[in-house]
Amino acid sequence: MAFRIMLYTSITIFVVGLIYKFFTWFNHSISIADKTIKPSKRVFSAIAGILKVIFSAKILVLFKVFIFEVLFQGSILKSNFTRWLTHMLIFIGFMLLLLMHALESIISESLFSEYYSTLNPFLFLREFFGVLVLAGVCIALYRRLISSPPRLRTNAGDTYAIIILAAIMISGILLEGIKITSHTEFMIMVEDYAGLDDEEEITALESVWVNSYGLVSPNVNGIFDEEILEQGREINEESCVDCHSSNKWAFTGFAMAKILKPVALTLDRLGGSTIFWYIHITLCFLGLAYLPFSKMFHIIATPVSILANAVMEEGKSDPANIVTRQIIELDACTHCGACSLSCSAGMLFEALGNEYILPSEKMAFLKLLTSSKKLTPEELKVIREGVYLCTNCDRCTVVCPSGINLKELWFNVRESLILRGYPEPAILSPLSFFRGLKRDLINDDDYAGPLKAALQSVTVDFEITVQSDKPLVLNDSKVDEISSKIKDNTYTYCFDCQNCTALCPVVENYDRPNESLDLLPHQIMRCLGLGLTEMASGSRMLWECLTCYKCQEHCPQKVAVCDLFFQLKNLAAKKKQLIRSGFVSTD
Repeated sequence: MAFRIMLYTSITIFVVGLIYKFFTWFNHSISIADKTIKPSKRVFSAIAGILKVIFSAKILVLFKVFIFEVLFQGSILKSNFTRWLTHMLIFIGFMLLLLMHALESIISESLFSEYYSTLNPFLFLREFFGVLVLAGVCIALYRRLISSPPRLRTNAGDTYAIIILAAIMISGILLEGIKITSHTEFMIMVEDYAGLDDEEEITALESVWVNSYGLVSPNVNGIFDEEILEQGREINEESCVDCHSSNKWAFTGFAMAKILKPVALTLDRLGGSTIFWYIHITLCFLGLAYLPFSKMFHIIATPVSILANAVMEEGKSDPANIVTRQIIELDACTHCGACSLSCSAGMLFEALGNEYILPSEKMAFLKLLTSSKKLTPEELKVIREGVYLCTNCDRCTVVCPSGINLKELWFNVRESLILRGYPEPAILSPLSFFRGLKRDLINDDDYAGPLKAALQSVTVDFEITVQSDKPLVLNDSKVDEISSKIKDNTYTYCFDCQNCTALCPVVENYDRPNESLDLLPHQIMRCLGLGLTEMASGSRMLWECLTCYKCQEHCPQKVAVCDLFFQLKNLAAKKKQLIRSGFVSTD
């Protein structure tokens, strides 16, 4: 009764978890492709897309990817053999245990008419599959706790996955070892299968099981009469061997039985086999029930992600399916760290200590972001920094074994953050250029709004300085000289020939550049020459500069115009940060 309650409860939680996950796949969104797409539209688009693939030549691509990437995990093998071996050992061992042992009444008994879990090859294979899983868990522990590759982070989800797998396997081995030594289990087997009534025959059979099968008996010691053993072997041949191979084939359980032998009788009197059966079953049901809510859900989401990315094409696939696929990709991430190891922005993590610069850590955090959970200002700050500092190199996408299109994901996440009202870093980051390349994917209002807000955010304090009688007040000696930290003094060479302004493509773009840009390039240089750093930093020209270096290359005085622009922007951004931190005020 208790078994059925646990079984039905865990299956119910598992099914509810699956339904919840499917709900999030079709309800949550991080994409800017079309904010009006409804969940119902996404469901129908997914069904239509699946049918379209099934009844087209792409089904061959899907079959190929399923064999080489899902079953044999070719991408992981290409990138790291140790990780591939870990995944394959756990994946193959666990799936075969599930199919052959956990679902034996459904699968094994249907396929094999004379199936008994205690007969070979089934007895041996069950042990072998369990050892595969344990070996994979051991390699995973070694990789995460001992060898610890650079930038590999271990979070609670990784720890849970390793612990639950190890606990299920170890409790199963303990249960088997206890059952092998249990005299109570032996007597139940004799009663059910041997049908012996004669005490001498039972003693003879018991002697054989103590001598050869690992049984620990309160009635039979370790000194055996050969005639009794011979009689026991005959009874064993007649009554037991047809449904029970030697326990030595259960090599892990038999080894555990040897270890437990000194306490076997005590465990038997306490009902050890029943207690550990409940422990093992409870752990299995716990793992099943929690699977949709844990990292382990990637065993379902990752194949879906790999298959979806194999047949979807940018610019051709239904935008609704792209939105759905990106949410699936969040669950598909295995947190293996391959993307973080290849990340070209990884050195920024080393310098700043913000782990959300690393792609694998961003993936874990994005689940919170897309679920609309309220985040603290500090949480938003670190994830924004991590997302904005991406260099768009695409190396993470190339090495991802789960087939996640990370470059496209970062673009959509950044745009989502910008549209939430956090735009100021965008104009200073690699995102500015990459966002321009994706201009056709963003509507006009969404594209222009954050740029204006970012520009105003950085320049507003310096405009106050120029227009107000009250200068900025520096409240800390560490920032006393921030406005004078222009390392390059080539601006002193400028004699106002205006060659830089005449060649500037930004100036050329405006009919009235003086009104649109505040200050022109040559005027910014003159401001620096006059010591008006604040005024130069407040010019819109500074922030609309394309960094084409025409001004610097054609300056007859070798003034480093473009490099000076960079220094001014860095100082402006630093001042903005200090104002927010309370080191600088405008009072």
